Amino acid sequence: MTAVLLRRLLALPVVVAAGAVLVFLLPRFSGQDTALAVLRSRTGEADPDPVVLAALRARYGLDGSWWDQFTAWAGAVLAGDLGISYASRTPVAGLLWPALGVSLVLTVASLVVAGVVGVPAGVRAARRPGGTFDRALSTGAVLGVAVPEFVLGTVLVLTFAVTLPLLPATGWGTPAQAVLPVVTLAAFPAALAAQLVRAETIDALGRSHVTVARAKGLSGRAVLWRHGGRLALTSVTAMSGLFLGGLLGGSVVVEVLFAVPGLGRLLYDAVLGQDLPVIQAGLLAVIVVAALAGILAELVALALDPVARGEAR
Repeated sequence: MTAVLLRRLLALPVVVAAGAVLVFLLPRFSGQDTALAVLRSRTGEADPDPVVLAALRARYGLDGSWWDQFTAWAGAVLAGDLGISYASRTPVAGLLWPALGVSLVLTVASLVVAGVVGVPAGVRAARRPGGTFDRALSTGAVLGVAVPEFVLGTVLVLTFAVTLPLLPATGWGTPAQAVLPVVTLAAFPAALAAQLVRAETIDALGRSHVTVARAKGLSGRAVLWRHGGRLALTSVTAMSGLFLGGLLGGSVVVEVLFAVPGLGRLLYDAVLGQDLPVIQAGLLAVIVVAALAGILAELVALALDPVARGEAR
């Protein structure tokens, strides 16, 4: 595991550097004049004064070549300076870290709920493939994957905040306010985890060492959870890093819908306001967190699977 950790940590700077180049270049491929958009949003004028526009470009370093802009931005980021927000005119770090903390709490809570629901359901369905529970789980998993988050979230708000006023529809800071966003965000990974665990458990139960365990008199429940469920859990654990990165970057809809002050909502507002420093810092943070989560998930999966651990040496 130490060798795997060292290999992944050595590759991490390359991944982050490649991500930084993409994060810097992608907003510029949109063809939008950032300085013009910022000045229009501040003055409300369709055709701002060219002198003021040129001064704004020089102030934010948008008047140089893309390489000059990139080296200046990358050097500042390496020094810990994420820049100043064009919209709020405050340091980006003061906006980014609180929002990232909220999104991490929301994402991790959603993954925990998805694991608590999806893994036992998948193992239980693998006990009798084609049975009533298995068919019900397959139907629920298809719905969980197919129904978009904005549809599920809207239905939950109408049901539990409007028709049955049991939970608040918006806001963040109390456990009750977290329920609907977490459930909405957990639906997709829970459905995917249940289907993955079901398939992996069915495959594991057909292996020779499971047959030997049954021949030795191990109960069906013990075989199901100790051999089938444990092996299936390694696959889900290995994918949890991808889930974390995907949910963190894809939580925009949920955070906007439920007015959660997270990274997704911050990026949504930044894109609307052409707030380039916030967009770049937010996307780079998602890449770094996703890369670190992938490494951590791989290490946990290796810890759970001795066969894979031996192959990785």
